[in-house]
Amino acid sequence: MLPLPSSTVAWTRCVVVLMTGGLLLGLLMPLDASAVEMRNDPKGFQQIAWGASLATHPELEPQRTGPHIKEYRTKAGSRSFANTDMTSILYVTVDDQFARVTIRYEGERNHKQVMEYMEAQFGPLERIPGQMTRGLNQQYTWRGSETEITLTYQASTERGFIFIDSRTLAPRFNDQITDSAE
Repeated sequence: MLPLPSSTVAWTRCVVVLMTGGLLLGLLMPLDASAVEMRNDPKGFQQIAWGASLATHPELEPQRTGPHIKEYRTKAGSRSFANTDMTSILYVTVDDQFARVTIRYEGERNHKQVMEYMEAQFGPLERIPGQMTRGLNQQYTWRGSETEITLTYQASTERGFIFIDSRTLAPRFNDQITDSAE
């Protein structure tokens, strides 16, 4: 055990050194240790490249429009992803550039199918001994050069959410959030 400094100045220096060391260690560690390097980066979603104007896609119709952010859904109502039906698939643009897809699904069976598809398509998850692979809230991330996919599953409600983002365009959503956003 380290001896405690006797003076207040020495004690303050010790605390500052420990806090600085902890901060530096935190900065050097990866931000998301659970992210898996993605193979087969889709560089978009369902043949639509990141940055494309969704207004030129006749199969999509606007749902909500704002000055910078617009949401689209398919006209035909097709909500298929991972070889199963989803609750909803929402395409989102920022400044008329395709930047995000939000997918919602329900049910443990659908979750299992989605997970099998994601691992087969984008890469297997790293299974670390002692890691919880089942639980009330599960989150998985695949990170590619142009795309980041985050899947969250809430076991208590059997609801899943998938966010497929352009790594360069999605951060611009934050620029559009106002101080008065609720």
